[in-house]
Amino acid sequence: MTSEFAIAVHALVYLRHKDTVVSSEELAENICTNPARVRKVMAKLKKKALVGTKEGIKGGYHMAADASAVTLRCVCDALEEEVIKASWKSGSIDMDCMIASGMAGMMDGIYSEMNAQCKDYLETVTIEDVEKKVTGCPKKQKI
Repeated sequence: MTSEFAIAVHALVYLRHKDTVVSSEELAENICTNPARVRKVMAKLKKKALVGTKEGIKGGYHMAADASAVTLRCVCDALEEEVIKASWKSGSIDMDCMIASGMAGMMDGIYSEMNAQCKDYLETVTIEDVEKKVTGCPKKQKI
């Protein structure tokens, strides 16, 4: 999984906690990354109606969805990411050895099953759950 997932979850939890419009600069400072990177991720979340935007000098992002209904699976799907993916494959389908020719396909199946299990887990955790665990309190408090 790429760092976009961490950026997205962090941003959504922060927006939920602040409960106001927040600029990409403020989000980036809190996430410890640059505003352009935040805007790229936020555009994907906006496309799936997880966040909304406000134009102008006091513009920025705000939660557009109910944090108790937004699961980490929703975030993952909005980013169009796989949780587990291979950056390299061993062997080659063209080789005579059954191990070398079959390993890439076998690993793809394992990765697919791992993705399904991870996404099932992500379905059980909401943005509200993450906020409660991070802040240690069930109520929103000013940061």
